[in-house]
Amino acid sequence: MARVRNWYTRSKSATLIWFISLITFYALFRMASNLSPSSKDLPVSIGERLKLYDKMSRDLDEHGALFLKHGETSQSLLLSDLFDAKNGSLTPVLKAANPPVRANVLHLSTEYSLPIAKAVRDVFSPTLNEVIWFQNSELYHFSMLHASHHVLPVPASEEEIEAEVDAVKSVADQLCPMGILLDRVVLTSTGVLLGCWQVISGTDPVDIRSKLRNALPRAPEKQLYAPAILHTSLARILGHPKTSSEDPDVDSELQHFHELVARLNKRISGTKATISELWYVEEYDVLALALDGKMKIRRFQFGCSKA
Repeated sequence: MARVRNWYTRSKSATLIWFISLITFYALFRMASNLSPSSKDLPVSIGERLKLYDKMSRDLDEHGALFLKHGETSQSLLLSDLFDAKNGSLTPVLKAANPPVRANVLHLSTEYSLPIAKAVRDVFSPTLNEVIWFQNSELYHFSMLHASHHVLPVPASEEEIEAEVDAVKSVADQLCPMGILLDRVVLTSTGVLLGCWQVISGTDPVDIRSKLRNALPRAPEKQLYAPAILHTSLARILGHPKTSSEDPDVDSELQHFHELVARLNKRISGTKATISELWYVEEYDVLALALDGKMKIRRFQFGCSKA
């Protein structure tokens, strides 16, 4: 009888362990099933972004502050052609884009952009207020894919544009809200202050760009940004900082810029946000999104819900 009881006890314990294992496996399976279709690519994309951001972080030291010499922007446009410095402030020089640039961008809600913009102003205004252009916080965005850009323009009729709009909306319907985290802020040799982000959930930028590429077959083969990158412009610096030294040298100015970037990173790196909106933007002025120029925006909410 005791032998039967021992067998029953062992059998009961084994059954309980097997049942707990089954429940655990099922829970993990459900979690995996609820991930976005691109989740299997996230580790690769994260590594690619880290490499890009590391390289961008070295750019200022490796190439120097080209923006102090009225150098080129990241899109091969002269800074001196984009802004006028008058009365202690910068005014953008708006030039018509012919044909208009057609950009597809992810929008960062003001819920997240306003605190970031305030931090940027707090840190950079004291010594750079007369030589810095702050990105409009209502237009913080992440460029995904251009249907036409200034390097390789692709003219389009009104009918073709509307067809592109419909195609982009169909892509937005497939996208899941993106949870993102601000990895770091960098200042490039061309004077652009960039927020560099990582993806922690939702559809990955690589997948978004791939879907847009398939939806827009006429888009230029050569795009402006790497497939994995997720960055947004925060400001553009065009001149020398005001420092305590009357005749600062290049090294001291570079050190000052590094200190400002480090101060900003200490304040906002690690910021989390959610992206759930894709824009199709016709920029009638060159860099209209960056310079508050004339443009037409079509806004599309992501259609995938992870609830």
